[in-house]
Amino acid sequence: MGTSEKERLCGVIRVGFKKLTKDAFFPTKAHPTDSGFDLYASETVIIEPGKTKVVKTGIAIKLPPGYEAQVRPRSGVTSKTKLRVQLGTIDNEYTGEIGIIVDNARHEQYWDDGETLYSPFNIREDVETDCGHHVFGSYIIRKGDKLAQLVIQPIPAVEAYEIHELPETERGKNGFGSTGY
Repeated sequence: MGTSEKERLCGVIRVGFKKLTKDAFFPTKAHPTDSGFDLYASETVIIEPGKTKVVKTGIAIKLPPGYEAQVRPRSGVTSKTKLRVQLGTIDNEYTGEIGIIVDNARHEQYWDDGETLYSPFNIREDVETDCGHHVFGSYIIRKGDKLAQLVIQPIPAVEAYEIHELPETERGKNGFGSTGY
């Protein structure tokens, strides 16, 4: 039995990754049963409170036909910081660099006189930065930090068509919390 036949029978999906820079970090799984591959920052960036940045990974992907990839948050990043990785979809034929959309959900803090408090936050003392001072509540994401996960999902072929009437249902038009929180 050939490798591809064995993989097909065992349900293994093969996904190709390409390093776009020589020092990019290849996506990894800590455990074979993990849902997603860990994605690493390929650059050091500072995200000030209330700001959003797309963090580069230095990685591109080749998906098998019928699959998409989703960039998702890592629970550790979300539970231990105010960084919020936003869900991102990588369409099947996209071959560019994977980016991680990151929001800093912290709010700026001010002195009583209304001036912004400037102080490095989340920057280790043993790491020098030539970026200077940043608004209190800024986060530094360092090159090599595990920042998100990449989950591969099957995507059905879907075709849209126009309809002129919608069926009556129990739920109807009720939405946006109509069934409770």
